[in-house]
Amino acid sequence: MYEWDTVDIVLAEDDRARFSSIYDLARDVKLHGYYGGIRLIKATIKRFVDYCDKRDIHLHDRNFSVRYETFIPRQVGLGGSSAIITATLRCLMEYYGVEIPREVATQFGPGSRKRRLGHHRRIAGSRDPSVTKGLLYMDFAQARECSMDGYKCYTYEPLDPALLPPLYVAYSEALSEPTEVFHNDIRGRTIAAMNLSSTR
Repeated sequence: MYEWDTVDIVLAEDDRARFSSIYDLARDVKLHGYYGGIRLIKATIKRFVDYCDKRDIHLHDRNFSVRYETFIPRQVGLGGSSAIITATLRCLMEYYGVEIPREVATQFGPGSRKRRLGHHRRIAGSRDPSVTKGLLYMDFAQARECSMDGYKCYTYEPLDPALLPPLYVAYSEALSEPTEVFHNDIRGRTIAAMNLSSTR
């Protein structure tokens, strides 16, 4: 993120709108869905502005250009969308000199997607480690719930990464689905899974 004449979100590879053929477009949609990272950036910026407005935090009038690049595999549950949201929030905080408490920032990302994009999910803590930058113990028990700046916050305890054994990450992009496909009826899929398990 750097100062610019207008607020400019630069297209990344996942946001491209030019294709070599109709089949190239079809392959891109199958892999990335109909949306890329720009929607996440726009949602996070909107959420940041809302946060500042509610707290009477004045933002300077210098515009910016923002671009992103990511190597996190898409749609395999490794937090690629969360990384884009978190990185955008960090840039905004630095650019405008605004401090957002860590506990609130961990809830900021999910709020951006759920409230602005209509996603009806809350993966337990999926964005929290990306905000806190490390291995994290998370307690989401209702008894540990508290409120900070109007956000529900929970208990987070940083852990030493040396506690982990050697890890290997295996994934298959061929089995993945775009977020808007996989999560478009998460309630229905959950009920179906519960019904299936109860009949066994």
